[in-house]
Amino acid sequence: MAADELISIAQAMVSKGRGILAADESTPTIKKRFDSIKVQSTEENRRSYRSLLFDTPRFEKHVSGVILFDETLRQKSKDGTPFPDLLTSKGVVPGIKVDKGAKPLPGFPDEKITEGLDELRDRLKEYYELGARFTTWRAVITIGHTIPTGFCIDANAHALARYAALSQEAGLVPIVEPEVLMDGGHTIERCEKVTEITLNHVFFQLMAHRVLLEGMVLKPNMIIAGKDCEEQAGVQQVAEATVRCLRRTVPASVPGIVFLSGGQSAQLATQHLNAMNALGDHPWELSFSYGRALQEEALRAWGGKSSNLGAAQKAFYHRAECVGAARYGRYTEAMEVA
Repeated sequence: MAADELISIAQAMVSKGRGILAADESTPTIKKRFDSIKVQSTEENRRSYRSLLFDTPRFEKHVSGVILFDETLRQKSKDGTPFPDLLTSKGVVPGIKVDKGAKPLPGFPDEKITEGLDELRDRLKEYYELGARFTTWRAVITIGHTIPTGFCIDANAHALARYAALSQEAGLVPIVEPEVLMDGGHTIERCEKVTEITLNHVFFQLMAHRVLLEGMVLKPNMIIAGKDCEEQAGVQQVAEATVRCLRRTVPASVPGIVFLSGGQSAQLATQHLNAMNALGDHPWELSFSYGRALQEEALRAWGGKSSNLGAAQKAFYHRAECVGAARYGRYTEAMEVA
């Protein structure tokens, strides 16, 4: 695919007021979600749940793209329309998670490396033919007393860059996702430092691999304290630290940054994004790529019952509307009640 087409897709993914729905839960992960509402994780239930989300009226007003799991990319709506075609018809870009998960990094206790580069070129070709137009690859960086090590950061940055280059070669926009985990008791200051180092390494490797920065999207963590830290930062402090870190590390040629929620509640993830966009203009679009933070309320409203379809779609649209408002810095807590 020509560079201008990659750029056009990347810009559509971070278009004004919209963001990305992460519906790429693996089979074990979606089982945990379903277990929480006492619903059996069968292929049909998984298809019905994803169909509920994608068929929500007007959700495309606030959602620009959807990350799918391999199974979901191959599934169809009730009327037989393949999910990628259904999304495309609504002006929503279909995407696909392509990594094989984070596995223990040999010789480096408590650190991980994401696998999945073997035969990735062939898989990307198939995903393009199935209708996907962007990809995601997640690397995880853990903060501890003596970690992360420089080697772990380098190894994951190199894998992210190789993945991104292969995706662009296949005509797919890569979402590059280096996540500094919120697990642990570290301070917000430690998170900012580790994230800054990680992003510097990632962009060094992206440029070394000749990745077109205008044709990619970055999906980082927000700068927050570890969940076990006694002193949690306020919304404004998180927003200022995150924007400061990104301005130090992310080239202006990147069209957009879509944050992961990383275990935050739906409201808190919305508040943080809102505060960042309220700070003023930025070199890139600041958007979202939320999974549980967009879906949790809808999942609970659905409860596996077809009779709850309307209530579940209403809950999903309401959260998407709130996060869409945060894209402009216009979200208020009053919207939660409305």
